[in-house]
Amino acid sequence: MSYLVTVTLLWAFSFSLIGVYLAGQVDAYFAVLMRIALAVLVFLPWLLRKPVALADAFLLAALGAVQLGLMYIFYYQSFLLLSVPQILVFTIFTPVYITLLYDVLDGHFNPRFLFAALLAVVAAAVMRDTLPAVNYWLGFLVVQGANFCFAVGQVGYKKFMASKAHLNAGHQQFGWFYVGALVIAIPAWLLLGQAQYPTTPVQWAVLFWLGLVASGAGYFWWNKGASQVSSGTLAVMNNALIPAGLLVNILIWQRDTDISKLVLGIALLLLSLWLCRRHAV
Repeated sequence: MSYLVTVTLLWAFSFSLIGVYLAGQVDAYFAVLMRIALAVLVFLPWLLRKPVALADAFLLAALGAVQLGLMYIFYYQSFLLLSVPQILVFTIFTPVYITLLYDVLDGHFNPRFLFAALLAVVAAAVMRDTLPAVNYWLGFLVVQGANFCFAVGQVGYKKFMASKAHLNAGHQQFGWFYVGALVIAIPAWLLLGQAQYPTTPVQWAVLFWLGLVASGAGYFWWNKGASQVSSGTLAVMNNALIPAGLLVNILIWQRDTDISKLVLGIALLLLSLWLCRRHAV
């Protein structure tokens, strides 16, 4: 659980940096490519020194291609169809996908976890505030594609680690996760990217922070945390970034938000986590 909480705080801060220094100023696909390429460099020493079974490498690469590569393709295409507030609203359904996917793979339906996931969706909707119009179903489907890819990667890695107890921490193999994402990111940038690169040292510094820390360490810690908690807790924690991000905006960037809705949303998320307590991983 500590890994998930740490990465939630890390990503909340990183999203604020993206919004202030990169959004609308640096091409999104170049930013994604840089983040994934730098993350590969973080794990390159283990990739070169610690060979793994071909099947394990392929599976980790496939998970990375889906969870990061395809997820980002869907996510950035959604900006062509929806406004930012609408995209933020539509991202709240990931917990439901996680708990249902895990139940399908596990062959066992857990109604408590599904209820906790739905409660987490309600909590996120309360804090998001802005609701979309009913004629944005194409955009909705594109964002759900991103949500589903992110959920598949998390559930897949959780099941992978459960079957590979001998891998211990998993960091020696995790580089293949980013290699798979890079296979998607490179052609995406070549086909969809624009000639809009960082122009200031601050923008480059933010990109390096995002690549080496938020992506390089962040996705490894998140997936490691996912392998140590129940599927219900993992599902709920996917929406914990919302209050964390709002708190960062309030405390650091002095942005306005509805405190009463924030408190209510946090209370509902905590209730969701309580419903998932003391269940097996």
